[in-house]
Amino acid sequence: MSGRHDGSVAIVTGASRGIGLAIAQRLVDEGARVVITARKPEALAEAVSALGGEARAVAVAGNAGDEAHQDEVIATALAKFGRLDLMVNNTGINPVYGPILQTPLDAARKILDTNVVAALAWTQKVMAAGLADGGRGAIVNVASIAGVGASGVIGMYGVSKAALIHLTVELGYQLGPAVRVNAVAPAVVKTKFAEALYDGREEQVAAPYPMKRLGMPEDIAGAVSFLLSSDAAWITGQTLVVDGGVTLVAGL
Repeated sequence: MSGRHDGSVAIVTGASRGIGLAIAQRLVDEGARVVITARKPEALAEAVSALGGEARAVAVAGNAGDEAHQDEVIATALAKFGRLDLMVNNTGINPVYGPILQTPLDAARKILDTNVVAALAWTQKVMAAGLADGGRGAIVNVASIAGVGASGVIGMYGVSKAALIHLTVELGYQLGPAVRVNAVAPAVVKTKFAEALYDGREEQVAAPYPMKRLGMPEDIAGAVSFLLSSDAAWITGQTLVVDGGVTLVAGL
């Protein structure tokens, strides 16, 4: 692959597996060095090994919404790699399924805190740490098509992703021209996180998609890499839907 991220340093949250790990891998393949985060040290150690070892990737375990963890991650990036250029807010949770009126309010607050407030917190901190200083600052938030249309079963998750999409709009407006901020909105991607949406019925779930398959983490990684790169130098505040065409059918 091309070295379009040569010399750049990225933080990718929620990157021990799935979409986050695929994003980190794509960035490393294109020349970046990455700091990855997740809660489990063992999974992170395996991810670092897969990414090529500590010359290319380092890991910091912790809760993405914890301020001390955010500070540690940023300090690690600067100490290990000397700069900070790219931020990917990938961490997200969805602990509840079913009608939104049945969503426990404590769960609703936790979803918003993790999926929206934490992304804002990371953005505030990386900006304060000099993300804009190197001339190539860019942020991508991982949203969802659940944030642009009703799902019926993951409603509060969709509310949080709609908020993340608008946070992207506001940040794109306010952080330009020094830093670009965009989002991706995937449909169902084959990850452990989304397994409840397709497990045991993948062919049925994929049937409405014009591309006739569910997404793979690498599909999202390519879109994120593009939005972080100079190829997207005149794009900010936008959400790129990456969905195999399913929203064309659903009318979202």
